Amino acid sequence: MKFAVTGSTGMIGSAVREWLRQRGHQVNRLVRPQSSSHEPQDIPWDFEKKTIALDRLEGHDVVAHFAGANIADRRWTPRYKKLIYDSRVEGTRFLAESVTKLRRPPKLFLSASAVGYYGDHPERTPIDEAGDVGKGFLAEVCRDWELAAKSAQQHGIRVVPMRFGMVLDTRGGALAKMLPVFQWGLGGPIGSGKQMISWIALWEIPQIVYYLSQQDKVNGPVNVVAQQAVTNQTFAKTLGHILSRPAVLPFPKAAVSLVFGEMGRELLLNGATVVPQRLQELGYKFAYPDLKSALTSILK
Repeated sequence: MKFAVTGSTGMIGSAVREWLRQRGHQVNRLVRPQSSSHEPQDIPWDFEKKTIALDRLEGHDVVAHFAGANIADRRWTPRYKKLIYDSRVEGTRFLAESVTKLRRPPKLFLSASAVGYYGDHPERTPIDEAGDVGKGFLAEVCRDWELAAKSAQQHGIRVVPMRFGMVLDTRGGALAKMLPVFQWGLGGPIGSGKQMISWIALWEIPQIVYYLSQQDKVNGPVNVVAQQAVTNQTFAKTLGHILSRPAVLPFPKAAVSLVFGEMGRELLLNGATVVPQRLQELGYKFAYPDLKSALTSILK
């Protein structure tokens, strides 16, 4: 198959690109003009300047869109929140509208999203893809992000927003930032520790991308999370156990708010019990069904 991928230097995009290429698929990157690395088949695009090499985008089976500013890179100042929003919403809108202009458009437009769509649900009621949009900045971004992708759907292209949970890998994301603290024996639950973490191992994602590309009738959002969400406290305990380190030092709620501000409150203190209902209905078999097996594989 022939895939076009944005965000190909990021954690998710690079994993998807590597996995697909290893299995013989053609994967071409959509890259910004200022990119430091280039490949012969790269597809230049720039959503801010509204430019894209449409001729090079012709004939791809799947466009997989993973580009966007890092939500946990720094405190959410008004300026950085605008960057997060625009890089996702405006970038997705431009790309979705662009693929509709192709003579040979893709059959599938995969667009990143996140379980932040659902907001905070401390009551732990399982939430599937039919769950309502929540409150807060992340929910607002995810809602508009997904709406921006829908313009492609109006032209007969299947659009599947992938609502990612916490992506686990040692090379980036939350786990990479936690590891040094836990390895020093200073890790522990954050806030009350009762907030739910819906997670997914990084190397599960490329398999899900390919699986969805094979499902001719799938449309609409898909929760890309493992089957067993866990509390923050359980996550800390499991990680500490695998590392053979204590994981009992709490990070108080007030400290989270002081150090990280709004970003910390939404990313670290909120949570929801998100379930992969659509993947289960489609018959997808998870490589990592539980947190212990996932972390053991990732860390060892």
